[in-house]
Amino acid sequence: MSKLICSTGLRWLWVVVVVLVLDFVSKQWVLSYLVLGQSEPLMPWFNLFYARNYGAAFSFLADHGGWQRWFFAGIAIAIVAVLLVMMYRSSAQQKLNNIAYAFIIGGALGNLFDRLWDGFVVDFIDFYIGNWHYPTFNLADSFICVGAAMIMLEGFLSPANQGAKNKGE
Repeated sequence: MSKLICSTGLRWLWVVVVVLVLDFVSKQWVLSYLVLGQSEPLMPWFNLFYARNYGAAFSFLADHGGWQRWFFAGIAIAIVAVLLVMMYRSSAQQKLNNIAYAFIIGGALGNLFDRLWDGFVVDFIDFYIGNWHYPTFNLADSFICVGAAMIMLEGFLSPANQGAKNKGE
């Protein structure tokens, strides 16, 4: 069994645990030290701001009566399952893709746990310029976005893609 894990992308599952711990600790800190709606300025363009997100990204569908909680939970479970299969099918040597998958899995699970436990996702990162504020988010969201960007980057860096480009020229 350990040989199976060591030779496949599942070798990188420890990254999921790191993401989950960072996400959990940050959200617990917010829940312990900030009151809902409280803003703590850290820099001229960055606040900690405790918000509850009952929807998806950018509070999409947040005001739709509760069914979205289970809908987004189902989507998260499906994404995690697909990415675990992709990690299983990939080589442990494909570091960038496997770490990207682990970032997305960890972020999806972090938000899923919030959604199932509390019925909402804890958001607290608030970037702004003047009066314009980017939608509040959390570390899980950050890991999901970074993981997706890493997958796109891998698409540009992959030797297989380079060979396909050269054949087309």
